[in-house]
Amino acid sequence: MNIVGIALHVCGLWILSSLDASGKLLVMAGVPVLMVSWFRYVGHVMLMAIFVLPRRGRSLFRTQSLPRQLQRGVLMIATTLLFFHVLSLVPLAEGTAMNFMAPLLVMVLAPWLLGERPRWHRLAGVLLGFIGMLIVVRPGGQLSTEGAIWGAITAATFALFQISTRRVAGDDPLTSNFYGGLLGAIVLTALLPFFWRTLDLSPWQWALLLSTGLTGFVGHWLQITAYSKTSATLLAPFNYLQIVSATTLGWLVFGQLPGATTAAGMALICLAGLAVVLIELWQQQRRRRAGAAS
Repeated sequence: MNIVGIALHVCGLWILSSLDASGKLLVMAGVPVLMVSWFRYVGHVMLMAIFVLPRRGRSLFRTQSLPRQLQRGVLMIATTLLFFHVLSLVPLAEGTAMNFMAPLLVMVLAPWLLGERPRWHRLAGVLLGFIGMLIVVRPGGQLSTEGAIWGAITAATFALFQISTRRVAGDDPLTSNFYGGLLGAIVLTALLPFFWRTLDLSPWQWALLLSTGLTGFVGHWLQITAYSKTSATLLAPFNYLQIVSATTLGWLVFGQLPGATTAAGMALICLAGLAVVLIELWQQQRRRRAGAAS
């Protein structure tokens, strides 16, 4: 088990939750989803061009598979647009919780698409986390049908994006980060004349809009680095920890304090991830003792 990869993954989730909260605030302020996404990707590419490209030069473009990088970029754009749309329909915590169907799909698809051997305790961790997600979302509750449908579509797209990230793990993380941002900036700039509008925002809202490029860049770089160090199936249960960051930001920013039922679901999600860690550590120690004995 790679503790560094897990730590990078969890840090990336917190940063991406702040990006989601920013996007929800901006959409609530009347900024179109496509415009939020355009600022997010253009800012991402500008940061790469200023801080990374001068040091890396042409090596930043070097990839083992350009088609796979382009595939990942398309899924990254789709995930961003879909999730910002979901957040315009449902609260931050519930929208994030619905996205937790993605790790279950990754677990199901990874043996065929990634060639990773499934392990029973990782599958159990994902299933327990999924049950916790259902408790948080509470199907048949207050969520709109439209929001739930788009949430399921987003989760499926996010699962494919996670798998595509793992498939380019052989490339430098900064290369993958650059291609994703560049493709998003190019596609959305081409569409810019169709959705551009003059924005009447306060200074802090402009600052928030411009910050989306930074949080997107840092969050995805951490995620890519984590997948380059650790298998997708091991990281899958830890995706559920994003409900903690999403609920915390939902409370601090939107005043949405989780109730007892939501807290129970969050606890189950966190315990599922912790159980996977403990089993991995136990198995690792057992293998070391067996190796020392032989």
